[in-house]
Amino acid sequence: MGVFIQSTLLPADDPEASLAFYRDALGFEVRLDVGRGTMRWITLGPKDQPQTSIVLYPPAIEPGLTDDERRTIFELMAKGSYATIILSTEDLAGTFERVQATGADVVQEPADQDYGVRDCAFRDPAGNLVRINQL
Repeated sequence: MGVFIQSTLLPADDPEASLAFYRDALGFEVRLDVGRGTMRWITLGPKDQPQTSIVLYPPAIEPGLTDDERRTIFELMAKGSYATIILSTEDLAGTFERVQATGADVVQEPADQDYGVRDCAFRDPAGNLVRINQL
């Protein structure tokens, strides 16, 4: 019996913009969308991987956070250094072109890395770093 990744959470301060990035630019299907306005939890994932999801959630809502901690989270998000996710694809060039065409913030064009992968990187609308590796 193994342990599987079910969900990972990424903060999303503009749910509509984040939804457009993950659904429209990356092609993920929406599995659940609860709440309203900026207080939404949106679950998305690859159509062919129903067991794995990304949950976009309102940032800094965890109970017990101080005002300073909340402020720090938003400052880190604004710098683009709060959260990261690494995805993979069989067609890195095609995926890069499709995402770039949506106007997404390009951090790195496809390149071979010293650590043995070819990848590219974007920032999603909340500033999260999204790296995409070539399979």
